[in-house]
Amino acid sequence: MRKPGRYSRNMGYRVLADAAAVAHFSFLVYVLLGGFLAWKWPRAFWPHLACAAYGLGIVVIGWTCPLTYVENWARMRAGEAGLHPGGFIDHYLTGVIYPEQHLLLVQVLVGVVVAVSWGGVVLRLVNSRSRRERSVLHR
Repeated sequence: MRKPGRYSRNMGYRVLADAAAVAHFSFLVYVLLGGFLAWKWPRAFWPHLACAAYGLGIVVIGWTCPLTYVENWARMRAGEAGLHPGGFIDHYLTGVIYPEQHLLLVQVLVGVVVAVSWGGVVLRLVNSRSRRERSVLHR
């Protein structure tokens, strides 16, 4: 039986790094659009609030996401270059998806989308409460 070689170990680290990148992208999409899930399922608001608060902490305070550590570690173990010192967003999005000079605009737009999703949650809750009260009055 053949021993696993360097290639198979590197492949495992690459798969782990890629999985961390996919989880990162998924997290970002959830932070951006997850509030809209609460329009249908109001209880989904609370996990989204936690994720959005953590995302805000990453942007404003400069926290590093644990997924950044995992991806960086795995890429380096696979013999690849790690992420930019600025982290995941700087590596994959800034300068790639949008120009670097528009970073603040993108951050503001993300905040607006999240605020709109939360505003929709509030409106739906107020409307459903009003409907319940009217139905009780009409009995």
